[in-house]
Amino acid sequence: MNSELLHLARIMPKAELHLHIEGSLEPEMVFKLARRNQIKLTYATVEELKAAYSFNNLQEFLDVYYAGMSVLLTEDDFYDLTWAYLKKVHDEGVVHVEIFFDPQAHLERGVPLGIQLAGIQGALEAGKATLGISYRLILSFLRHLSEASALETLELAQHHLDRVDGFGLDSSETGHPPEKFARVFAECKKLGKPITVHAGEEGPPEYVWQALDLLKVDRIDHGNRAMEDEELVERLVKEGKTLTVCPLSNLSLAVVEDLQKHPLVEMLNKGLKVTLNSDDPAYFGGYLLANYQAVIENLPLTRDHLHQLARNAFEGAWISEAEKQKHLADVDAVFS
Repeated sequence: MNSELLHLARIMPKAELHLHIEGSLEPEMVFKLARRNQIKLTYATVEELKAAYSFNNLQEFLDVYYAGMSVLLTEDDFYDLTWAYLKKVHDEGVVHVEIFFDPQAHLERGVPLGIQLAGIQGALEAGKATLGISYRLILSFLRHLSEASALETLELAQHHLDRVDGFGLDSSETGHPPEKFARVFAECKKLGKPITVHAGEEGPPEYVWQALDLLKVDRIDHGNRAMEDEELVERLVKEGKTLTVCPLSNLSLAVVEDLQKHPLVEMLNKGLKVTLNSDDPAYFGGYLLANYQAVIENLPLTRDHLHQLARNAFEGAWISEAEKQKHLADVDAVFS
């Protein structure tokens, strides 16, 4: 059965809804951009940097993650980073991506928002034209920073709204509940853009409730710990909220101690609209297809589960109804 599911996972059209573009910064590219921008790195070799990609929790990862992105300075840097990601996932059968970027992490290094957007969107447009990958770009606020910083960033974004398709919230979850950013996302809602928030990864189910009730989110990123609250699960099912789950990330950050204990199948069986994603693939051991392979090999995933995961991603995507129906028909054709 595994070989059949692995084959289906490879050939079916896929969408990725939870990808931090800075998290696709491979060690080799870190050194390439460091040389280009004449930046001295803490690590002497690619191998030494790769060795640092071993984490006990979210904060340990974030420390390396923010240090790595220091090499991103120019429009070309952001373009090359995004283009490298698109080429990889194109080879894996991905046809639609919805990616996060963290503007505050670059603004505090003096990189203007316009430079960030020009590089990232330039590559996304090239990917759409030459690889056939459609996209949405999500501006994500850093929750370990202040509400004031997020509001300042949103003010800057007002000048680039034609390039921003939605808003998100990421970074250190523990101690930074969604309610901290209620006013920020109220302003985002006024702009008519969809919202997705990281909640229930390391934070408790209460953070998912807050994301729903206070931030009025359209999607939940991660959401694993919602499983601890039956009433919350029932609400998520009833409202049809998409959850963007990231198994290899969960394993790397010790959200689960063993992939065989990952709640993905249980979440599907309860009717949650779960999708599969890679989160920060350069740091967590694999892109989207590797996440599919990991759950196929470690969980009692059935053909129907796999079919549902593929459908959920397109149903939860921020695309037109006509686009959804086309992609869903293509998915169904693979499983017919």
